[in-house]
Amino acid sequence: MAYFILKSLILGPLLRLLFRPWVRGMENIPSTGAAILASNHLSFSDSIFLPLQSRRPVVFLAKSEYFTGKGIKGALTRWFFKSTGQLPIDRSGGKASEASLNTGLKVLAQGQLLGIYPEGTRSPDGRLFRGRTGIARMVLEAKVPIIPVAMIDTEKVQPIGKRLPRIRRIGIIVGEPLDFSRFTGMEGDRIVLRAVTDEIMYELMKLSGQEYVDVYASSMKKPKGSATKVEAVKVTPEVRTAE
Repeated sequence: MAYFILKSLILGPLLRLLFRPWVRGMENIPSTGAAILASNHLSFSDSIFLPLQSRRPVVFLAKSEYFTGKGIKGALTRWFFKSTGQLPIDRSGGKASEASLNTGLKVLAQGQLLGIYPEGTRSPDGRLFRGRTGIARMVLEAKVPIIPVAMIDTEKVQPIGKRLPRIRRIGIIVGEPLDFSRFTGMEGDRIVLRAVTDEIMYELMKLSGQEYVDVYASSMKKPKGSATKVEAVKVTPEVRTAE
């Protein structure tokens, strides 16, 4: 009920008025059945704009910190994520990562849409970073369609470190479903998992027009003084135009 009220009566109309999101390819999201929406991650607001434009509810696996904040801001954030059906995950690795994978599989087993950020965290500088292979395991085990989604200019709405959003237009490009049925039964092969993940990231790179950096985004958030060598691939943003 809270999800419906926020999307249809309160937050949805307000955000559409202010940010005028343009959308391309929304018909690629199936009207029924389980599917994974694999999106680039530029801003906190990605988890708001994508479900807002989707005809169906989207369940995101959100970092657990959103559910444990203190004070008024923490309470409001916790209420928002719980009200919109988002699920907390522990990103510390090991058994926590396995638990997150199982949580995602349960969502898919219920026939829902699951939103995932393959990079594992928000981009620190607007580029696209190496994907985590957990998404590949989930795709191969659940045997559901995976649909690449590119969020456009959301980092300009709410840059890292800024509390108040800036009013500007954003875009969403939904790509065609990817087929990985050729790898059925190979979810335990690390080489296959990396190949599937890299193919997903390549599609996101083409849709978004972002530079691709072959390191994990989390490694770019190291303390000052620690260097990380990166290689970027530039793709011409042929599709980054508003309708």
